[in-house]
Amino acid sequence: MAPSQPQFVTITMAERLLFVAAVPSDWGLTAEQFQTVLERSVAKRFSCAGSKSFPDSQAVEKYLSTLHASDLALACACSAGNNAAWEYFVATYRSQLHSAACAIAGESSGHELADSLYGELFGLRESQGIRRSLFDYFHGRSKLGTWLHAILAQRHVDEFRRTRKTDSLDDTEGDDADGIAHKLTDRSGSPDPERHRYLAMMQAAVEKALEALEPRDRLRMAYYYVEELTLLEIGKLLGEHEATASRKIERTRQEVRRIVETALRDEKKLSDAQLRQCYQYAREEWPFDLTRALSAED
Repeated sequence: MAPSQPQFVTITMAERLLFVAAVPSDWGLTAEQFQTVLERSVAKRFSCAGSKSFPDSQAVEKYLSTLHASDLALACACSAGNNAAWEYFVATYRSQLHSAACAIAGESSGHELADSLYGELFGLRESQGIRRSLFDYFHGRSKLGTWLHAILAQRHVDEFRRTRKTDSLDDTEGDDADGIAHKLTDRSGSPDPERHRYLAMMQAAVEKALEALEPRDRLRMAYYYVEELTLLEIGKLLGEHEATASRKIERTRQEVRRIVETALRDEKKLSDAQLRQCYQYAREEWPFDLTRALSAED
């Protein structure tokens, strides 16, 4: 039998954060329920960090202090099906969710997008007889409103990709055999056996770098690269000036590149020439799905 995972969060920690969150008594949220949610958040945080060892108590305490405890408690109570918590959630977030959905998908589709999200949040789907709520994937690292906006953007992109799937297949009909073969060869005309390996390494490094971003930075990148919103539109959604959005996107882009290059040099032991080759292949053939890499699970 595999050893059980050590308990990172104590009941005392959970009780303390519940006090900080000022959870109303009619939400019926217990310290044991909140402890489970906190454990899940800690496990997600430190698994994303790529740590091979369990975090020490000081690291856990420091991480817990950064969480948006009130938002996490609300998500936990809603996931448990508490009516009072749901009423508070709807009263607080319904208007801004519909406004954000209309900004993302347009007036005609925005309300449908927002309404479909409510179904996922409530947990209409069941797995092995258990109602599963989308709230279970909120870990409190960002504000709940930021996370919900990112989920809306994700769902809109998923639907866009689904409806464009047939068009994408039709786009390949004009490619002849020579054109397809050219995509898989280097400049000399000979197949390069390193291409797929280099692309796989680049993809893994990019995904790891994006996963390590702060939730708001990841959301900003998703709006810009996946949703293809303008800087002005991004600024309005995030409550910041478009110049600020531009500056932060550039800063994040540089940080992602630094992390990627460090990983390829230090972990994969690539030379500068090999690194340039990785970038060349990525420019010629970008097979990575940024939609998933920039998803909003938080």
